[in-house]
Amino acid sequence: MKLFAIKLTHTLIWAFMASCVFYVLSAGILGFMNQYVYIAIAVILIEGLTLIIFKWRCPLTIVAGRYADNQEIGFDIFIPKLLAKYNKTIFTLLFAMGIALIILRNILQ
Repeated sequence: MKLFAIKLTHTLIWAFMASCVFYVLSAGILGFMNQYVYIAIAVILIEGLTLIIFKWRCPLTIVAGRYADNQEIGFDIFIPKLLAKYNKTIFTLLFAMGIALIILRNILQ
């Protein structure tokens, strides 16, 4: 039951973080800027700092490991294993693209 609660919490936080990344990317593509874009950027940067502090592992993965015998990729979250495996790479690239587009749009204005 504890592992299920951790997985559910982890999935909800992941969905929020993913939506922040997509919001930044959409701001870069569509060319809008508002306070929510800045908040989303800050949230993602804080998440990045957290991952750096925890040696590229989510703290919830560490906690979930205490309750799981099998710790294969994706054991701690309700997303497909392939996405779990490449999660950091995919969302880092999408976030970087969003930031690059935002910067490019501001330079070209």
